[in-house]
Parts: sequence; structure tokens; C-alpha cells
Amino acid sequence: MPDPHPASVPIRQHAPRLNTLAAPVPDSLPILPQYFDALFHAQGQQHWWPGRTPFEIIVGAILVQNTAWVNAARAIANLRDAKLLTPSAINLVPQPKLARLIRSSGYFRQKARKLKAFVTFLRKEHRGSLATMFRTPTSTLRLQLLAVHGIGPETAVFVVDAYTRRILQRHGLANGKESYEEIRRLVEKSLPNDPQLFNEFHALIVHTGKNFCRARAPLCSQCALQTFLPKSVEGSR
Repeated sequence: MPDPHPASVPIRQHAPRLNTLAAPVPDSLPILPQYFDALFHAQGQQHWWPGRTPFEIIVGAILVQNTAWVNAARAIANLRDAKLLTPSAINLVPQPKLARLIRSSGYFRQKARKLKAFVTFLRKEHRGSLATMFRTPTSTLRLQLLAVHGIGPETAVFVVDAYTRRILQRHGLANGKESYEEIRRLVEKSLPNDPQLFNEFHALIVHTGKNFCRARAPLCSQCALQTFLPKSVEGSR
């Protein structure tokens, strides 16, 4: 579960090709701590997980899976307009309607089921109270969350989104065919086991994906990760 804690320049003419021929992803990437250090040094602490309330932060963590934040933000705005950003409202809304409202986030039917599963868990295990849930010891709560259908591994710790995939693939650290769970495990095994650090790394990745490692016209020469970029990709301007 994300913790609520956790800059632009000339445009290059062509995006570097994504490395679709990379070798299969290993069990861990020892270089990832260097990525974190480079981004943190360049960008500083992000103090970021978007959301006006703790529940909205949780909803955002589910909706951002395998998509860019802008798409999740549209879905959250729809839920806010429909007055559905509370556990009780998500519990009561028909699932097909919920899916329609979050369509922009992609995989919207699966994510509607995940939202329903979470509020059901919250009601049954914590009497519908986020405050009660947050008083649960972290180790216990994590085990509980891991048992929630569609929530556990994806949302309990590191959140994988489109920016994560793009950066790893562009740097030859992934081949684009990995599952969500494979990428999550890869990142978590490569960094110290610290949920706050995972959330901070995700925030740094989002900032980098939005402002530098863009799908089109990336600003690689201005990116803190340029020194890690494979020469074959860096030369494909």
C-alpha cells in the first residue's frame, strides 16, 4: 500500500528505440540502487503520492497499475464527480457502472473487481474503517493485503506503471514481455526492502517518465539516467 510520503529543455528529434530484443529479466538488477541514487540526487524527495484522502491514495495505487498516471487521474476525477471516492460508495455502486467510470485507466473491468475486493476486505476485516486498518501492525497488514484478490503483490508494495516499463525497456533491463508481477519482483529484489523507498522510487520514475523519458521526443541528454543508457540506444537519435 503506498505511503503518502514518499524539472524542461530542448527536444530530441526522435525517440530512442525500445529494446525489444533484450535478454529475459534476471531475478534482480544490482544496478537499480544506482538509478535511485541518480534520480534522487537530481530531483530530490518528491513528497508524492497523489490523493486528497488516504482512500483516494489507495484507489490511485490500484488504478495506476500498467498505465500512466494521467489515465488513472482521469478515472479518479470521474469517481470524484460521481461521489464514489469512499469505501461505502465503492461498495454500493454496481460493478459495471464502476468499470465504466474508470475506463480511462485501462483493464477497467479487472480494476473494478480489485476496488470491490479491497472495500470488501476493509469491511470484513476492519469494519470498513481505514483508521482501524492503519493501526494494524505493518507486517500483519501486509499479509492481509497480499491475500486480497487482485490487490496483494501489485499494490501492497511497489507499483508498476507504464513509466516503469518504458525506462526499464529503453535501458535494456526488460524486454517488454514481462508480466506485472515479474517487474514488481525484479524491482523489489533489487532494492532494500523499504516500502517508503519503493514509493519514493516510483514517484521519481513518474517524474522522469513525464519530463524526460517520454514515449516521443525524450530528453535523454537532460535525464539523470543518461549515463546508464546503452550506447546503441543513445546513438539512435
